[in-house]
Amino acid sequence: MRIAILGAGAMGSLFGSYLSQKNEVWLVEIDQNKVDFINREGMKIREADGDRIFHPKAVASADGLGEMDLVIIFVKAMFSESALAANSELIGENTYVMTLQNGAGHEQTILKFVNREHVVIGTTKHNSSILETGYINHGGGGESYIGLLDGGSTALKEIADTFTECGFVTEVSDNVRKLIWSKLFINVSASVMTGILQSSLDFLRDSAHAWILVERLAKEAVAVANAGGMDFDAEEVVHDVRTLVENSHNGYTSIYADLRNGMRTEVDTISGSVVSEAKRLKIAAPSHEFVVELVHAIEDKNKKEQKGGN
Repeated sequence: MRIAILGAGAMGSLFGSYLSQKNEVWLVEIDQNKVDFINREGMKIREADGDRIFHPKAVASADGLGEMDLVIIFVKAMFSESALAANSELIGENTYVMTLQNGAGHEQTILKFVNREHVVIGTTKHNSSILETGYINHGGGGESYIGLLDGGSTALKEIADTFTECGFVTEVSDNVRKLIWSKLFINVSASVMTGILQSSLDFLRDSAHAWILVERLAKEAVAVANAGGMDFDAEEVVHDVRTLVENSHNGYTSIYADLRNGMRTEVDTISGSVVSEAKRLKIAAPSHEFVVELVHAIEDKNKKEQKGGN
């Protein structure tokens, strides 16, 4: 398959590297220094059994690449539209555009560029982090699930098969929205609290006060999901979040890192997706509304401090 991946961050580099084993893969990345490094040195990935080096192609512009079979978005959610617009020549009438980004609701952006039958939404248990330019740590794996917006997802079997052959066990599902929300519960409760508190996941386990907030956020998100027609058990969701926290060993999240580094976060497509769904359903989600505004306030504070303000 001809595959373009928008964004050569931790996850884009991980998927691009492994998929390049059996496909023509281009990493589209605006950082020219990173592009040059990848083309010169390759991508090095730290695995539990040692380092591996892959050689996907990297480009700063999609000019001249032509239409792809698959475009995967791995930029931060707030940059998805601009990335798709800048690289629209990659998308033909038969091109699938896939998101495996954190959060929910990304399809609304993709629908500005392709029809519903070519929007692929999904979720993955793989995670990775950047160690240095051209070197990432593959922190863990698990199943990935992909599907179309309106069912008929067996059309994606070829994509799922090539993902699986390249090391990412992938299944096609007509109920992928529920799987996305299953992952979302962790991000809108435990993950966002580590960002606000600037703590590791372990702290949420050790602080009774922090855990009360995590549990409140998880249960409120379940109430919103169920109001939209899903059938999650709130206590099971809380148990799953608790298990993840208890099994974390000094683990840190991306939203923690973004706020620590004074960067914009993806809170609008994570906690904000709960708020948006609640508004659509005309129900209350006050805890998540508060969290979204609080994270944005922290971003504003960081921005002011970077400019030398008081």
